[in-house]
Amino acid sequence: MGLWRFALPVLFVAASGPAVAIPRLDLSGYPAPNAGLKRWVIQPSGLLQKSDDSMISSNPIDWQIQLIVGKEVEVDCNIKRLSGPPLSMRRLPKASGKALFELSGPVIVMSTRKACNPNQSESRSFLSLGKQPYLIPYNASWPIVVDLPEGTELRWRVWKAETKQQQAVKL
Repeated sequence: MGLWRFALPVLFVAASGPAVAIPRLDLSGYPAPNAGLKRWVIQPSGLLQKSDDSMISSNPIDWQIQLIVGKEVEVDCNIKRLSGPPLSMRRLPKASGKALFELSGPVIVMSTRKACNPNQSESRSFLSLGKQPYLIPYNASWPIVVDLPEGTELRWRVWKAETKQQQAVKL
Protein backbone atom coordinates (compact mmCIF):
# COMPACT_ATOMS: atom_id res chain seq x y z
CA MET A 1 0.00 0.00 0.00
CA GLY A 2 2.92 2.38 0.69
CA LEU A 3 3.89 2.89 -2.96
CA TRP A 4 0.30 3.49 -4.04
CA ARG A 5 -0.20 6.48 -1.74
CA PHE A 6 2.36 8.33 -3.90
CA ALA A 7 0.79 7.10 -7.11
CA LEU A 8 -2.71 8.37 -6.38
CA PRO A 9 -4.65 9.74 -8.08
CA VAL A 10 -3.87 7.32 -10.86
CA LEU A 11 -5.16 7.65 -14.41
CA PHE A 12 -5.35 4.62 -16.65
CA VAL A 13 -6.10 4.22 -20.31
CA ALA A 14 -9.80 4.01 -20.89
CA ALA A 15 -10.02 2.25 -24.21
CA SER A 16 -13.37 2.46 -25.91
CA GLY A 17 -13.19 -1.24 -26.68
CA PRO A 18 -13.17 -4.25 -24.39
CA ALA A 19 -11.27 -4.03 -21.10
CA VAL A 20 -7.59 -4.90 -21.38
CA ALA A 21 -5.05 -5.90 -18.77
CA ILE A 22 -2.77 -3.05 -17.77
CA PRO A 23 0.76 -3.98 -16.68
CA ARG A 24 1.58 -3.64 -12.98
CA LEU A 25 2.61 -0.07 -12.23
CA ASP A 26 6.36 0.14 -11.53
CA LEU A 27 7.36 3.46 -9.97
CA SER A 28 10.74 2.27 -8.72
CA GLY A 29 13.41 4.81 -9.56
CA TYR A 30 11.02 7.77 -9.27
CA PRO A 31 11.69 10.13 -6.36
CA ALA A 32 8.81 11.11 -4.07
CA PRO A 33 6.98 14.29 -5.14
CA ASN A 34 8.30 17.55 -3.70
CA ALA A 35 6.30 19.28 -0.96
CA GLY A 36 3.03 20.76 -2.24
CA LEU A 37 2.96 18.53 -5.33
CA LYS A 38 0.65 15.60 -6.03
CA ARG A 39 1.62 12.68 -8.26
CA TRP A 40 -0.43 11.74 -11.32
CA VAL A 41 0.36 8.60 -13.33
CA ILE A 42 -0.70 7.45 -16.78
CA GLN A 43 0.08 3.84 -17.76
CA PRO A 44 -0.35 3.65 -21.55
CA SER A 45 -1.67 0.35 -22.81
CA GLY A 46 0.02 -1.41 -25.68
CA LEU A 47 -3.43 -2.62 -26.75
CA LEU A 48 -5.31 0.54 -27.71
CA GLN A 49 -8.24 0.06 -30.03
CA LYS A 50 -7.24 0.64 -33.63
CA SER A 51 -9.13 3.16 -35.70
CA ASP A 52 -11.66 2.02 -38.30
CA ASP A 53 -10.38 4.88 -40.47
CA SER A 54 -7.67 3.59 -42.84
CA MET A 55 -6.22 7.12 -42.97
CA ILE A 56 -5.20 6.87 -39.27
CA SER A 57 -1.98 5.02 -38.47
CA SER A 58 -2.37 1.87 -36.36
CA ASN A 59 1.35 1.88 -35.54
CA PRO A 60 2.10 3.17 -31.99
CA ILE A 61 5.36 4.71 -33.30
CA ASP A 62 3.11 7.25 -35.07
CA TRP A 63 1.22 8.12 -31.87
CA GLN A 64 1.85 10.77 -29.23
CA ILE A 65 0.31 11.54 -25.87
CA GLN A 66 -0.81 15.07 -25.08
CA LEU A 67 -0.51 16.04 -21.42
CA ILE A 68 -3.15 18.59 -20.40
CA VAL A 69 -2.65 20.36 -17.07
CA GLY A 70 -5.57 22.38 -15.79
CA LYS A 71 -8.20 23.16 -13.19
CA GLU A 72 -11.98 22.91 -12.90
CA VAL A 73 -13.20 26.46 -12.20
CA GLU A 74 -16.49 28.34 -11.87
CA VAL A 75 -17.21 30.24 -15.09
CA ASP A 76 -19.49 33.21 -15.65
CA CYS A 77 -19.53 36.02 -18.22
CA ASN A 78 -15.87 36.84 -17.57
CA ILE A 79 -12.99 35.49 -19.62
CA LYS A 80 -10.79 33.22 -17.52
CA ARG A 81 -7.46 31.58 -18.20
CA LEU A 82 -4.70 29.89 -16.25
CA SER A 83 -1.24 31.28 -15.69
CA GLY A 84 1.71 29.31 -14.41
CA PRO A 85 5.12 27.89 -15.24
CA PRO A 86 5.56 25.47 -18.12
CA LEU A 87 5.67 21.73 -17.61
CA SER A 88 9.28 20.54 -17.44
CA MET A 89 10.75 17.10 -18.04
CA ARG A 90 13.82 15.56 -16.46
CA ARG A 91 15.37 12.21 -17.24
CA LEU A 92 15.95 10.06 -14.20
CA PRO A 93 19.50 8.83 -13.61
CA LYS A 94 19.89 5.08 -13.16
CA ALA A 95 16.50 4.51 -14.81
CA SER A 96 17.13 4.42 -18.53
CA GLY A 97 14.18 5.72 -20.48
CA LYS A 98 12.22 6.98 -17.48
CA ALA A 99 11.31 10.64 -17.18
CA LEU A 100 9.54 12.75 -14.58
CA PHE A 101 7.34 15.65 -15.65
CA GLU A 102 6.88 18.44 -13.14
CA LEU A 103 5.14 21.77 -12.79
CA SER A 104 6.92 23.40 -9.89
CA GLY A 105 5.18 26.76 -9.47
CA PRO A 106 1.65 27.84 -8.63
CA VAL A 107 -1.15 27.84 -11.20
CA ILE A 108 -3.29 30.98 -10.94
CA VAL A 109 -6.73 31.64 -12.40
CA MET A 110 -6.75 35.04 -14.14
CA SER A 111 -10.05 36.70 -15.02
CA THR A 112 -11.55 39.82 -16.48
CA ARG A 113 -13.76 41.72 -14.03
CA LYS A 114 -16.94 42.45 -15.94
CA ALA A 115 -20.20 42.81 -14.05
CA CYS A 116 -22.21 39.74 -14.95
CA ASN A 117 -25.98 39.54 -15.22
CA PRO A 118 -27.15 38.36 -11.77
CA ASN A 119 -29.71 36.06 -13.43
CA GLN A 120 -26.97 34.26 -15.39
CA SER A 121 -26.18 30.90 -13.87
CA GLU A 122 -22.59 29.88 -13.24
CA SER A 123 -21.17 26.56 -14.36
CA ARG A 124 -17.94 24.63 -13.99
CA SER A 125 -15.44 24.23 -16.80
CA PHE A 126 -11.98 22.75 -17.19
CA LEU A 127 -9.34 25.35 -18.11
CA SER A 128 -6.04 24.11 -19.50
CA LEU A 129 -2.66 25.68 -18.86
CA GLY A 130 -0.59 26.72 -21.86
CA LYS A 131 -1.30 27.65 -25.45
CA GLN A 132 0.55 24.84 -27.24
CA PRO A 133 -0.10 21.12 -26.73
CA TYR A 134 2.55 19.32 -24.66
CA LEU A 135 3.22 16.16 -26.67
CA ILE A 136 5.40 13.22 -25.74
CA PRO A 137 6.09 9.99 -27.66
CA TYR A 138 3.71 7.10 -27.02
CA ASN A 139 5.52 4.37 -25.10
CA ALA A 140 3.63 1.57 -23.37
CA SER A 141 6.84 0.37 -21.68
CA TRP A 142 7.02 3.18 -19.10
CA PRO A 143 4.41 4.96 -17.01
CA ILE A 144 4.08 8.72 -17.50
CA VAL A 145 4.68 10.30 -14.10
CA VAL A 146 3.65 13.92 -13.56
CA ASP A 147 3.95 15.95 -10.33
CA LEU A 148 1.55 18.91 -10.17
CA PRO A 149 0.70 21.56 -7.58
CA GLU A 150 -2.23 20.85 -5.27
CA GLY A 151 -5.53 21.87 -6.89
CA THR A 152 -4.51 21.12 -10.48
CA GLU A 153 -5.31 17.98 -12.41
CA LEU A 154 -3.91 16.06 -15.33
CA ARG A 155 -5.87 14.96 -18.37
CA TRP A 156 -4.50 13.41 -21.52
CA ARG A 157 -5.33 12.17 -24.97
CA VAL A 158 -3.68 10.17 -27.73
CA TRP A 159 -2.76 11.84 -31.03
CA LYS A 160 -2.51 9.53 -34.03
CA ALA A 161 -0.90 10.46 -37.32
CA GLU A 162 -2.45 10.05 -40.72
CA THR A 163 -1.03 7.31 -42.91
CA LYS A 164 -0.96 9.51 -46.00
CA GLN A 165 2.16 11.60 -46.52
CA GLN A 166 1.78 14.78 -48.50
CA GLN A 167 4.21 16.33 -50.95
CA ALA A 168 5.61 19.75 -50.02
CA VAL A 169 6.05 22.40 -52.71
CA LYS A 170 9.66 23.18 -53.58
CA LEU A 171 10.21 26.85 -54.40
